[in-house]
Amino acid sequence: MVQTPDHALLAAAAQQLARLGLTVAVDDAAPPIDSDQDARLHVRWHGGEAYYQVETKRGLRPALLGAVAHQLRRRGPDALLVADHVSPPLAERLRELGLQFIDTAGNAFLSHPPLLVWVKGERPTQALAAPAVGRAFQASGLRVLFTLLAVPGLVHAPYRVIAEQAGVAHGTVGWVMAELPQLGFLGAIGGRRRVLQPERLLRQWVEAYARTLRPKRLLKTLRAPTIAWWRALDLRDCALVLGGEAAAARLHRTIEPEVLTLYGAKADLRRFMVQRPLPEDPRGNVEILEQFWHFAPDPPELAPRLLIYADLLATGDARCLEAAQALEGGILDRFAG
Repeated sequence: MVQTPDHALLAAAAQQLARLGLTVAVDDAAPPIDSDQDARLHVRWHGGEAYYQVETKRGLRPALLGAVAHQLRRRGPDALLVADHVSPPLAERLRELGLQFIDTAGNAFLSHPPLLVWVKGERPTQALAAPAVGRAFQASGLRVLFTLLAVPGLVHAPYRVIAEQAGVAHGTVGWVMAELPQLGFLGAIGGRRRVLQPERLLRQWVEAYARTLRPKRLLKTLRAPTIAWWRALDLRDCALVLGGEAAAARLHRTIEPEVLTLYGAKADLRRFMVQRPLPEDPRGNVEILEQFWHFAPDPPELAPRLLIYADLLATGDARCLEAAQALEGGILDRFAG
């Protein structure tokens, strides 16, 4: 499946750039710099020009910022986000991260010296269409995709086995596996099923997880006076597994955790609350989510690496983006060859 650019967003962005005195054209003649880019734009102004590698995105929200920022950073300093709308808080965050953007309302941050454009607070003139997603990227389908990405070789297994490890009905696996070839993510090579375009599939799963699945699994957010005690936390005693920043710290020591993420069953949460009674706080530094996988990670006291990676990106924090980068290669290496 060849990724096609969102022409409606690109056309609207070109109009907004024209209002700023710039001209823009989709550069079809130049060879692509990044095969995963949505488009390449040629932007010109009086006395200068720039080529941008474009990432198009509809429905940008805080939970998606980390994944989008990670993708833009991979493309280098001339990456450009083209969105339907970037709210003022998100505009500020993108600018803080040094990431350039333009939206259909005219909000923009372009930094290509001597060119500097900074506009925020503009509202779209019409209702924004929600991004279209297939069934495979809805809640139950995401659990199947997670298992296929997290467990090497599982794609070759019978549907019954995949369903057991994903914790979904057998029929769910059937319609997910039927949809994936249409999306270009599954094929047959030598008579065996194989995941195709794993990097793009990983990227889309991470975004859909933050948008759809993660909010549904959140059980409690608590406030601890300090999270330093996580280092001495006996996870076997409370039957929870460690995710997010603290799990990344145990794996690579690339980050000093500020939020403690734990996964487990609802019964495990009740036992944890008895052992460590902490007050609820929607902005707390301890979050407990319901476990949704049915296979044993390695090591067993940590969430699967794919989930640690996704949770890091969901924060949108620069510290966490760097820690996620340290995990990405190992996740994708299992699909090599």
